[in-house]
Amino acid sequence: MKEKKSILNYARETIEHQANSIKNLYKLLTKDFEKAVNLINNTKGRVIVSGIGKSAIIAQKIVATFNSTGTPSIFMHAADAIHGDLGLIQNEDIIICISKSGNTPEIKALVPFIKKTNNKLIAITGETNSYLSEKSDIVISSYVDNEACPNNLAPTTSTTAQLVIGDAIAVCLVKLRGFSPNDFAKYHPGGTLGKRLFLKVKDLIDTKSLPKVDASDLMKDVIIEISNKMLGIAVVLDKNKIVGVITDGDLRRQLLKSQDISKVKANEIMSKNPKIINKNLLATEALLIMKTNKISQLIVAEKNKYVGVLHIQSLIKEGII
Repeated sequence: MKEKKSILNYARETIEHQANSIKNLYKLLTKDFEKAVNLINNTKGRVIVSGIGKSAIIAQKIVATFNSTGTPSIFMHAADAIHGDLGLIQNEDIIICISKSGNTPEIKALVPFIKKTNNKLIAITGETNSYLSEKSDIVISSYVDNEACPNNLAPTTSTTAQLVIGDAIAVCLVKLRGFSPNDFAKYHPGGTLGKRLFLKVKDLIDTKSLPKVDASDLMKDVIIEISNKMLGIAVVLDKNKIVGVITDGDLRRQLLKSQDISKVKANEIMSKNPKIINKNLLATEALLIMKTNKISQLIVAEKNKYVGVLHIQSLIKEGII
């Protein structure tokens, strides 16, 4: 038990240390941060983000965040840049260089070549008096007192600070551009996230296999229809107008009332005023309706015409739930 307690204490100390360092970042923000955001917002080019070591990994994450929020961005490894990758840089591109010390050999080798291109250079660094800072057009401080590593060696808190600065830039750009959920969806068509943003009810229903019965149909016909269509429901129609639904639950309740159901008609046991949704509704909105009304099926219509049934299992299958 003592060992487990020590591990938890170490973990809590690490998280607390990083949290305090991140809280201190906002005090370090200057007009240069604002200049950087405006520069990126107004450019017709891309953002090239570069770094070395652990900072290079952070650079890749920042690039991913920029791209997913509408800022075209490319990662350029600082070491590879001086061996041919400088060809990535185009005239109106903006370069962000990330380095804790700002004095690593690769950064010192790279920066002069960037300056020759006349592209604007933004530094994200923990040392505002470093070589990188002196040569950059804009300097954003990511300074931390020390690393969470007990030896103050492994990049931990410093890389977290770099990442937070990158996220802050991305969020500011999102707000300036009025980047909406619909815009976000354009860049995330795949996976569960994409489905939640894009998938509509019409994408989940079978419009050719419609469980339906006439209002005057007998229970035998209703049972056969529900069994054949395997959605646990049949929509009751009267001259093609939706007048109710019969579910498995309705059948069970009727059997409890009377064992002889041979002469019972659909309109006698149907639930009136069923929940009907438009086929163009987002799947996530349909799910909310299901949860609110504690039901597992919804009738789908288009211009008051019955076109299908959405079952909660379809939402589960697609990962919406």
